[in-house]
Amino acid sequence: MAEPDEGSTNKADSESEDECEVLEESPCGRWQKRREEVEQRDVPGIDNAFLAMDTEEGVEVVWNEVQFSGNRNLKEQQEKIRQVFNSLIQLDHPNIVKFHKYWTDTKDGRPRVIFITEYMSSGSLKQFLKKTKKNNKTFQLKAWKRWCTQILSALSYLHSCDIIHGNLTCDTIFIQHNGLIKIGSVAPDAMHIVKTYRKDIKNMHCVAPEYEDPSRCTTAIDIYSFGMCALEIAALGFQGNGGETGTNHVTEEAIEKTLASLENPLQKDFIAKCIQKDPKKRPQARELLFHEILFEVHSLVLLAAHAIVHSSILPENLTDQANKYKLEPNQVIAEITHPDDREPVTWKVAQCPPLEREKLLEDVRNGIFPLTAFKLPTPPPKPRAKTPEVEELSKSEDPAPVDVENRLVMQSTCSVKKTDEIGKYSITLQLKMDDKMNRQLTAEVSIEDTPENLAQELVHYGFINQRDRDTITKLIEGSIPSSAIQENGLPEWIATA
Repeated sequence: MAEPDEGSTNKADSESEDECEVLEESPCGRWQKRREEVEQRDVPGIDNAFLAMDTEEGVEVVWNEVQFSGNRNLKEQQEKIRQVFNSLIQLDHPNIVKFHKYWTDTKDGRPRVIFITEYMSSGSLKQFLKKTKKNNKTFQLKAWKRWCTQILSALSYLHSCDIIHGNLTCDTIFIQHNGLIKIGSVAPDAMHIVKTYRKDIKNMHCVAPEYEDPSRCTTAIDIYSFGMCALEIAALGFQGNGGETGTNHVTEEAIEKTLASLENPLQKDFIAKCIQKDPKKRPQARELLFHEILFEVHSLVLLAAHAIVHSSILPENLTDQANKYKLEPNQVIAEITHPDDREPVTWKVAQCPPLEREKLLEDVRNGIFPLTAFKLPTPPPKPRAKTPEVEELSKSEDPAPVDVENRLVMQSTCSVKKTDEIGKYSITLQLKMDDKMNRQLTAEVSIEDTPENLAQELVHYGFINQRDRDTITKLIEGSIPSSAIQENGLPEWIATA
């Protein structure tokens, strides 16, 4: 056997060290950009994508860079960038690639946007389909159903957040080693704010006919793209002149021929509804989850698994992932009760094979088996921008709320000062919300105003959550300087505080 060449080994080690070299750091120091570029590109318009390290979590992530176009001004677009990217950061769904952080800076005299996304090491669906077709294997209907369910669950969540993906293809859908499907979460519209780019001609068969007219673009364009992806997955590519990889131009004839080649009539009907030319006739993602080809009555085993993962059955103090689902042998995890006097039927932990139970619980936690017949994950609260100007609240015993604040106050301070106008006082509240955003509220109050009324008005106009009302009331009452209590003309509630 030939000895390995020492020079070749040193060269390989040197290349490996070069790839691990840290080129840049995020302003906070958490994200470290490496030299190694990655194929993963969620959106057309991204100039570079590098492998990076999350030093806080100890996992690899993707460092995406987008240079501003020459005709785009960074300062003019700052507010739009903030709104779009802040909404993407709040997305939280097991079937959506996680968007971690973003910031703007200037490099070599050119402004750019950098954003950090989750790294999908197992590749895209397109790559998986190529390998499967190359090995002359067919794609099982059961796996197709599972993949479509996960993609639709993610789309339904995005659409409930008023976000159109706009770039759904088999290249922007990723698969994990355990069968978990994730779609890229960054919409192309976010890139349009930063730059003007030439559209990539590949995968144009996934673009809905109405895409060219922005005024007609709705969530229906994602349903069309999903239908094309579902067809491509089912047939492992397009037949006819679309080419084996499906990256060349795919004709209408090739699409019709591929759809006709499917043997299952329900599968044909499902895809045909998605790729209708009229966007108004396409079903919504939530409706498609209840199509005959996908919907099934969930088993008691699956319902029990969801109950364990998403309820208080699990101990809260367990941080070790390996021990997260270790339950007591005699603990009841499922039960059937009867309306008559018969004894209930129960299943205990000891009756379930440990390996099968732990595998199912892990799959449920990862989102591989979403309960589509029930409520899907709640969309995040929309970020609040500038405090809106409001009219004076009409005095009523129980006014209907104008807006609802979903965030809770984590820290708060209050100060009350007397103004030059007799009977008027200035009150300032500084609040730190649970999403680490700060809010400062300043207003003039009169002698007639009480802490209870002021706190209720804050709830009414959506400045604080209903659960923080009593806390803010006590804060206002207890924030009066002792020297101010002795001044004449203070409200009764201040003098007695």
